[in-house]
Amino acid sequence: MHLLYQSASYIVVQFDVPVAEGAHDERSLSRGGFEIVDKFARKEIFIEGALAQQFQEGVEALSEGDPSEEDYDDFIERYANLSQTPVLMH
Repeated sequence: MHLLYQSASYIVVQFDVPVAEGAHDERSLSRGGFEIVDKFARKEIFIEGALAQQFQEGVEALSEGDPSEEDYDDFIERYANLSQTPVLMH
């Protein structure tokens, strides 16, 4: 688990699940995903598979420039809007 991003609006955490040795195929997607928490809406979403890969590629493309916090938040918002799960404190 790695905290990748935190702003006034969002938190993004990456979860990696190691692939068994010898089971890796370049065509296969990596295991794991990203948890996105919308602080204001108090909702979260966990994305994995092709959607997680699309998210990661989008963040990498965005970071090639000189993005502001607002640029990152605008990008993350597109995924956060898919969230349905309320954030619960234990």
